[in-house]
Amino acid sequence: MTINQPHVVILGGGFGGLYAAKALRRAPVRVTLIDRCNHHLFQPLLYEVATAALSPADIAAPIRTILSRQRNATVLLAQATSIDVNRRMVTLSDGEIGYDILMVATGATHSYFGNEQWAAEAPGLKSIEDATEIRRRFLLAFESAERETDPEARKIELTFIIVGGGPTGVELAGTMSELARRSIPRDFRSIDTKTARVILLEGGDRLLAAYPPDLSAKAKRSLERLGVEVRLSSRVTHIDASGVKIGEEHVAARNVFWAAGVQASALGRSLGVPVDRAGRVEVQADLSVPGHPEVFVIGDLAKVTDGRSGKEVPGIAPAAMQMGRHVARIISREAASGGGTSPAQRPPFRYIDKGMLATIGRAKAVGLILGVHVSGLIAWLTWALIHITYLIGFRNRLLVMLQWAWAYIIFRRGARLITGPVDLELTRSSEEKAKPESGAVPGKARG
Repeated sequence: MTINQPHVVILGGGFGGLYAAKALRRAPVRVTLIDRCNHHLFQPLLYEVATAALSPADIAAPIRTILSRQRNATVLLAQATSIDVNRRMVTLSDGEIGYDILMVATGATHSYFGNEQWAAEAPGLKSIEDATEIRRRFLLAFESAERETDPEARKIELTFIIVGGGPTGVELAGTMSELARRSIPRDFRSIDTKTARVILLEGGDRLLAAYPPDLSAKAKRSLERLGVEVRLSSRVTHIDASGVKIGEEHVAARNVFWAAGVQASALGRSLGVPVDRAGRVEVQADLSVPGHPEVFVIGDLAKVTDGRSGKEVPGIAPAAMQMGRHVARIISREAASGGGTSPAQRPPFRYIDKGMLATIGRAKAVGLILGVHVSGLIAWLTWALIHITYLIGFRNRLLVMLQWAWAYIIFRRGARLITGPVDLELTRSSEEKAKPESGAVPGKARG
């Protein structure tokens, strides 16, 4: 490696950024990958951590380990805060770093549609921290209900509302209901966990809006057979500690989880180029930004229209991987030739749609694979095989495969660990508050 080789800075170690870095392993460039987390996260399985099927280490791997054998790659743990495209400089929370070529792959986060105050009561699912927090709240609800003496308060404690009927909402709802009805009933003595109420709210007229209508209908039927209450055309107007308002109707619940929308990383706005309402950068056909052929935006942060189909490229992992490899090919070719080319001379990005899959529960899934509609066990097996194939590292694949097989056979979930602060809100009757028994547990217990 020589010091004159172009310096490629990649912001984000998700699917797009990581696959781009790996694709540059033989290119005559220096690669610096920057992420605020030290691990690559397999987000499609994040709901399995949230519902106690898998542990965080099963779906994540250190970025340094993944790239440890790639001699032209350096990994930095840092937070990028802004980009100065004129100076070719990225501002970090603790300094700056220059680049010759920049790839921005910082993804997206939750969107509460202007109601950011809802975040405290309705956590979303984008990170390991989000997943363990949802798992903590979900499992604590059963612990709290076990000690609750008021039937009405117990009912509220065991009501779980999921806002958003996309893949994440469908997967969370189905798995939570299945866990309550099949996995943990024998673990508790004072409550029947099968009475837990799981409500899935969707503002549109069907679930999985990106899927064909027949698969949306199958997903709804499968969820209902699992005991999930699916409510379509139900727009949330307020969320607080007491529950959710749907129009003027109030639904009491201790736990609300958010799966309704995403907002692109704020870093995209600092590029000074057009963005859409969700903050996604409107890139050119080669995935570069207008006026700066040395800056590329990929993954969930990019708004891309496929030139062949005329359709917008979805914000899913396979699309991000394809974008990362596409940009890596452009960079490799131009670095090898010793000079850049204009965006018009570069090959446009072409998205290869291999299909979509969403799991609903044990041996239940729906999918569209190469134009073929699949559902049930076949769809679930296909989903499992694809997800295991794309997991980073043999250890992760083996562990996930074994744990899924075990859970499938005995209906058990082995990662039911409550981490973080234990805060049980127990509503007790007025008589108990007035005359506590000797040795009674106070109305509010903190651990």
